[in-house]
Amino acid sequence: MTLIAFILSLLTIPGTFTEPVLHSDYSDPDVICVDGEYWMTSSSFNCIPGLQILHSTDLVNWDIVNAALPKMYGPPVSDVQHGNRVWAPAIRYFNDRFWIFWGDPDLGVFQVHADHPAGTWSEPVQVWKGKGIIDTCPLRDDDGRIYLVHAWAGSRAGFKSVLGVCELDAECTQFISEQVMVFDGNKSNDDTIEGPKFYKRNGWYYIFAPSGGVKEGWQMVLRSKNIYGPYEYRTVLHQGKTDIHGPHQGGWVEDAAGDCWFLHFEDRYAYGRVVHMQPMKWTDDGWCTMGVDMDGDGIGEPVSEYRRPAPFPDKKYPRSVSALETRTDFTHEYIPYNWQWHASPQTDWALMNPSEGCIRLNCIQNPRRWKNLWDTPNLLLEKIVGPQMQLQAKLSFRASYPGDRTGLIVMGIDYSAIELYFDGNRIILRRATCMDAESGAAEAYSDEVVLPHELFTDIHFRVKVEKGCLCTFQYSTDGRKFKTLGAPFKAREGKWIGAKTGFYATACIKKNNGGSVEIY
Repeated sequence: MTLIAFILSLLTIPGTFTEPVLHSDYSDPDVICVDGEYWMTSSSFNCIPGLQILHSTDLVNWDIVNAALPKMYGPPVSDVQHGNRVWAPAIRYFNDRFWIFWGDPDLGVFQVHADHPAGTWSEPVQVWKGKGIIDTCPLRDDDGRIYLVHAWAGSRAGFKSVLGVCELDAECTQFISEQVMVFDGNKSNDDTIEGPKFYKRNGWYYIFAPSGGVKEGWQMVLRSKNIYGPYEYRTVLHQGKTDIHGPHQGGWVEDAAGDCWFLHFEDRYAYGRVVHMQPMKWTDDGWCTMGVDMDGDGIGEPVSEYRRPAPFPDKKYPRSVSALETRTDFTHEYIPYNWQWHASPQTDWALMNPSEGCIRLNCIQNPRRWKNLWDTPNLLLEKIVGPQMQLQAKLSFRASYPGDRTGLIVMGIDYSAIELYFDGNRIILRRATCMDAESGAAEAYSDEVVLPHELFTDIHFRVKVEKGCLCTFQYSTDGRKFKTLGAPFKAREGKWIGAKTGFYATACIKKNNGGSVEIY
């Protein structure tokens, strides 16, 4: 499409969308369309519930309707698994089932399956045990045989930039063939080729795969008449002269009119890996193009605005919540899907109280060798939604023992919080900030205000996130007049995820009738 044709398309077709379609951290997205409904999932790493299931009928508006991984699998661990566990999943539908495959860089290849994405998913099935295989995607061939394409994590395997294919058994429970290398990016200067997605069209096997790294990379398409290659390849999407850097890694779907779209991510640091959508077309010679080739170099560039896809009839599901939701809304017998724990939740961490419209967080003792809140598993957090958002809640804190604390945090490699701290005699309102928390740095405290110590200390906390992820923390005693506490804080991303915001309740000791906080 020429630049003129692109501009005319915006003028003649009613309804456009602007990028990104999801200005929030849905890293490594994959998407399918089944019976007029789109289903998406993304990397969840250490966050639980994991594998959030997103639903849409127009590719622009997305709801979270489920989570395929309500608890963490594998051997129990006492520490937070920052950046580990669920890497680059693929969602597919075949054999009358929905499937999600992912590679855990330390434990192996896993899958879960379900009759319907909004229903109950199976327990994780370990398809392969070992280190290094990541970014897995299955393909059911025309003869019913099932294959898996994957990448390798250099940090675990000792090599990277290589794609492999193997065959699975009919029930997708184990590898039944040797690994076959189908592409070596080291030979083509396609460093860090990873995140492959497997497709078959008109007798061709296609592998969509990003290359060049997260922040500077591009999108490639490989194709072959034989599933094991040799594969020829092209670059089909890159930054070009746009301000969307590293556009790559995602999935291909068709809309109600049969038009093709490619959903992918762009790393926006503290905002996380946000989701963009590119128009996609198949050419007469069997290749595809993505975005718009504005500079005429034969490679597409990301659009910033485009006509909307043709929608399917709208459909809603119980318990659904917008993928861009930022409210607390603890009014149900369950925690809304926009909230995730920092680690696999334990039963004593929280209690829902829908009759009073709140959730109770118990003050849980810090783990052994605790250095700062980076080490705290019982953080209840939601994704930052950009470019601006606000989170506000009423906290009712019941302190019991010295060291009990609760607060509202913006979490990342650097973090800051507005909190209440009990020193044994007084309730102290303060800011707690930690720079380079990942390295074990100590917290710094400032702007302390002593409050009356009552049985319940009620306070309203608010954080405003402005453009550039600049965060202002405020408090109020009545929920109407707010005062700013401390200097603005510039958020930073976490380990492979964007910054997150939410609540915590911790303790230094564990004794009968410990402290707690109710969050409204």
